[in-house]
Amino acid sequence: MFIRTESFQEFLRFYPVVSVIVAINLGLWLFTEFLPIPLFDTIRYLGLGQNGLISAYNEYWRLFTAIFFHFGLMHAIFNSFSLVLFGPALERMLGKFKFIILYVLSGVIGNLATLWLASMNLTHAGASGAIFGLFGAYLFMVLFRKDLLDHQSTQIITVIMIIALIMTFLRANINIYAHIFGFIGGFALANILLSNVKRNYWI
Repeated sequence: MFIRTESFQEFLRFYPVVSVIVAINLGLWLFTEFLPIPLFDTIRYLGLGQNGLISAYNEYWRLFTAIFFHFGLMHAIFNSFSLVLFGPALERMLGKFKFIILYVLSGVIGNLATLWLASMNLTHAGASGAIFGLFGAYLFMVLFRKDLLDHQSTQIITVIMIIALIMTFLRANINIYAHIFGFIGGFALANILLSNVKRNYWI
């Protein structure tokens, strides 16, 4: 379930939403950090999550756009790699539209929590809240929809979730609010989005 055996072309065809999100993550890093062009600097400035500007000037689009911007190449690669590992099975289960809802709303919920609970001076970015939303959906399956996961996948995702949550509190420069509330958001959304889903043994 979490082992990718597809060719690059097959991956693009089977998991178009995951593929597009990864392309956006890496493309935004390339064009707004790697290439020193003023227009791209402006795009990055408008896309980052900045609590003070959101609160003072109602720039609420930043709660959405910040999901796709990252601080450095390794940040973008790590989140994109996590999405490649854990996104395909959910995209296949939920379908494109529901997967987008899960991913985007989990990220926005994490960023809303960051706005409400973190400093007004905080500038934040990254897909971590959305990625943790996927983990939250998997936890819902582990607890309430065991029919959707085989035993090995349940063990793998449980261990990874525990490690990810522990690392949230141990690593520096982590947006704890985005991680925790993205996770909670994904768990809550899964209750709705998975209601009519049946196990797809093709995954």
